[in-house]
Amino acid sequence: MNRNEIEQILPHRKPMLLVDEAYLNEDGSATGYYTVNGDEFFLQGHFPGNPVVPGVILCEMMAQTCAVMLSSEAQGATPYFTSLNNVKFKNMVKPGDKIEFKCAITKTKKPFYFASGEGYVNGKLCVKGDFSFALMGGK
Repeated sequence: MNRNEIEQILPHRKPMLLVDEAYLNEDGSATGYYTVNGDEFFLQGHFPGNPVVPGVILCEMMAQTCAVMLSSEAQGATPYFTSLNNVKFKNMVKPGDKIEFKCAITKTKKPFYFASGEGYVNGKLCVKGDFSFALMGGK
């Protein structure tokens, strides 16, 4: 899916749409990508002369990647973050990096979805964590 297709699932728009492309894998998991250009709002002041993507933004990117797994259910609905657990930041993500997210739903108790995700740059783990969200409205 490209950004236009992702916008059919997520209510997010620039500058908060933080997935460039995403794919639903055969096993039901999702893979998403974002290339950090260096001019993003979240890099302004974090940190001058040494910009690093904030951890909370990496978590948001993981969650947005996860939402593509619910593409059939998410139409007209809004995914709201409900928890973050066991989050670890292993390596920095900087301008020029293309981060790859791998996410999977681990449990469902509608309207709640529980998931795990990991983010990699050049094969190096940068972030991982468990999270949940509620899918409100829609079908």
